[in-house]
Amino acid sequence: MSQYKVGYFVGSLSSTSINRLLAKALVGLAPESLELVEIPIRDLPLYSQDYDDDFPPVARAFKEAIAEVDAILFVTPEYNRSIPGGLKNAIDWATRPWGRNSFTRKPSAIIGTSPGAIGTALAQAQLRNVMCFCNSPLLNTVEAYIQFQPGLITETGEVTDEKTRQFLRNYMNEFHTFIVRVLTVLPREK
Repeated sequence: MSQYKVGYFVGSLSSTSINRLLAKALVGLAPESLELVEIPIRDLPLYSQDYDDDFPPVARAFKEAIAEVDAILFVTPEYNRSIPGGLKNAIDWATRPWGRNSFTRKPSAIIGTSPGAIGTALAQAQLRNVMCFCNSPLLNTVEAYIQFQPGLITETGEVTDEKTRQFLRNYMNEFHTFIVRVLTVLPREK
């Protein structure tokens, strides 16, 4: 079985984010053939076209981190019924300068949690639009809007509700299947 490296973005910049807890849980529930590594977005400055000729070191490292993975997983909250600004900023850095889009042909998936009943549905819908424009094949067959309850995920990433744990494990298995399918048809360019 092939091993795939998945970079994940936590859309919240908060160290105490419930989406960071969800990301921890997903790392533990992923099949052994997926290695998950966080690609941090916290230190990126606000994107400006003025940087296109000479990216700052943090932005170059960010783009290199994306280049080193086979797929991308977005673990995002919803802020004001939209994508968090820090996450959108990271996407803008990843797709610049023009013609050097880091997401082209890279399989991706979106998941998120919120205390609200519809989870992060609106942010995910907007993020799907953005990623389709970025030419990233997107897992669409399993949508995951997790309503967060206190104690649902422990600080160590353990999911305390069996149905939620099984759902998340299935989500990661489906993402693995999707990655294999996409990279079989669109192999990574080395």
